[in-house]
Amino acid sequence: MPMTRIYLIRHAEAEGNLYRLAHGQYNSTVTPRGYRQLAALRKRFREIPVDAVYGSDLLRTHITASAIYGPKGLPFRPLPLLREISLGAWEEKTWGELQRLDPQMLVDFNRRPHLWQVEGAETFAAVRDRMVRAVRQIIAENPGKTVVATSHGSALRTLTGTLRGLTLEEIGLESGHCDNTGVTLLEAEGEEDIRIVFQDDTAHLSDSLSTLRRQNWHKKPALSGEPGLWYQITADGPAGRDQRAMLEEREAGAIHMALEPDALRITRYEIVPDCRGMGLGTQLMGQAVQYARHQGREKIVLTCGGDTEAFFAQFGFVTVGRSGENRDMEMDIRLVIREIPEE
Repeated sequence: MPMTRIYLIRHAEAEGNLYRLAHGQYNSTVTPRGYRQLAALRKRFREIPVDAVYGSDLLRTHITASAIYGPKGLPFRPLPLLREISLGAWEEKTWGELQRLDPQMLVDFNRRPHLWQVEGAETFAAVRDRMVRAVRQIIAENPGKTVVATSHGSALRTLTGTLRGLTLEEIGLESGHCDNTGVTLLEAEGEEDIRIVFQDDTAHLSDSLSTLRRQNWHKKPALSGEPGLWYQITADGPAGRDQRAMLEEREAGAIHMALEPDALRITRYEIVPDCRGMGLGTQLMGQAVQYARHQGREKIVLTCGGDTEAFFAQFGFVTVGRSGENRDMEMDIRLVIREIPEE
């Protein structure tokens, strides 16, 4: 029976990973760091023959697959079975809000997936079953070939644990979390005889490119969360929205956003002094991105002092004008596939 090889790849760093938002089947895009991860992934696969490239039909996995199918001149084959778990009522909420509202369910999401239940969401059992069907379909369509398939963190964790013979309960206790663009290799002789050659490998990523090496939530014994913001809306109307950022029960900052005809303008962006240095300013940007998309805006604009230009540049803001020490910056948030940078 011919041997089929499948490289499973978790998508590059996406907005939910960076801004600490619950994005299951919310259709987010890849961050600037994510695109640099893809440059490294493209180099890793440069000399590996590939016959077909599949991926979930969400944008972040399609972008990730482009690092493989583009250079090799292959078509992209979207496969909805490879989607991330649908989070139902959790979608677009911050992990800080979920930690505050239902800390035990957040622990269950990571450690006891067989018990996790959220209104409108899939179960992990359903994810397990469709991910196994996806792999079997790929094998059936590509006997004896080498295939790449891009998918998502929780979906891949569930699949690889299942292929190792683990129950959902055991997956929660024994399986780690794959970094963005982590690679797993499967070898299959037929649709039933499938083995893992290696799993969650990130040899192509430096420390500066890794997402998980820069975060702490997955290092905690209970995997229950991290210092995370939740938000109180203090003003909301046709002109825009103001939100107060809360850390547990104390105010940690604020963001004021004004709606312009073709953009969302951030007019205030602040983390209080004793809450700085915790990554909360990054979480705050996620509120602007999600609000802008819901309002049909394709870019975010702001004016900042020169000493904060680099901070905003990390999210993808570019400087479009200067006036003394101030910088006018804008960020394109369209859901499109962009060019992967050269290394």
